[in-house]
Amino acid sequence: MTRKEIEILLREVSKGEKSVDQAMEILRDFPYTDLGYARIDHQREMRTGYPEIVYCAGKTIEQVAGIFRVMSEKENNVVGTRANPEMYEAVRLLIPSAIYYPEARIISVQKKKPVCPETRIAVITAGTSDIPVAEEAAVTAELLGNNVFRTYDAGVAGIHRLIDKLPEIRNCRVIIVVAGMEGALASVVGGLVDKPVIAVPTSVGYGASFGGISALLAMLTSCSAGVTVVNIDNGFGAGFSASMINQMS
Repeated sequence: MTRKEIEILLREVSKGEKSVDQAMEILRDFPYTDLGYARIDHQREMRTGYPEIVYCAGKTIEQVAGIFRVMSEKENNVVGTRANPEMYEAVRLLIPSAIYYPEARIISVQKKKPVCPETRIAVITAGTSDIPVAEEAAVTAELLGNNVFRTYDAGVAGIHRLIDKLPEIRNCRVIIVVAGMEGALASVVGGLVDKPVIAVPTSVGYGASFGGISALLAMLTSCSAGVTVVNIDNGFGAGFSASMINQMS
C-alpha cells in the first residue's frame, strides 16, 4: 500500500464509510505476507515510493509465480528481473496481463500507470553486446515511470557515433552508460555532460577483461567527476537509481 492509500483508508474509517473490522481486514497482511519461501514486503512502496521488485534468478518457477500472484492481488505494480520465459509463462497463466521483455529478461504486471516526469533518462551502450544489460536498465526505468532515450553502439572505437547524439543526451536529466571491454565510455561521457552519469560495467570482453572486473575498475577510477558506478551487469540497479534522480522535485 502507498501512503496515500493508507490515508484514504483512515479517512474512510473516521467518516464511518468503513468499519474498523473492514479496515483490519484490508490491513490483515500488513506489513508483509509470509509464503514460507518468501516474505513479501507490502510497506516497501510507502517507505521508498516503489513496490518490492522481484529478483527471479535462483527462484523456482513456482516461487516466482506465487510471489507475483500475491503482489498482484494487492494491486501493486510488479516487476521481476532476471526472469526466463518459463517463469513468464507460469506468471501469465495466473495473470494474463503480464508482459515479458525478453532482451531485458523482465516480467511486468502493471496495475497502476505511473506518472512520468517531463525529463528523460539517457541509456547509452558502448557496443551491441552490451544491449541486454542496457535494456534491463531502460525497461526498469520505464516501468518505474520515466521516459528513456536510447543510444546504442556508440563506443570509443567510433566516438563520432556518440557525438552525433550529444544534443539529445545533454537534454536528459541523468545518463546511464553501459560498457564492457575497458569501460572507457563512461569517462568520455562524464567529460562531455553536466548531468550525473551512472556507469554500468558489463561482463562483455575477452580474457583480460576478467568477466567485467577490468571495466569495473576503470569506471571506479574514472577521472571524470560525476560518474558513479554500479555492480557488473547490474542494469536494474542503474535504472532504479536513475529513476530516483529523475523523479526528485
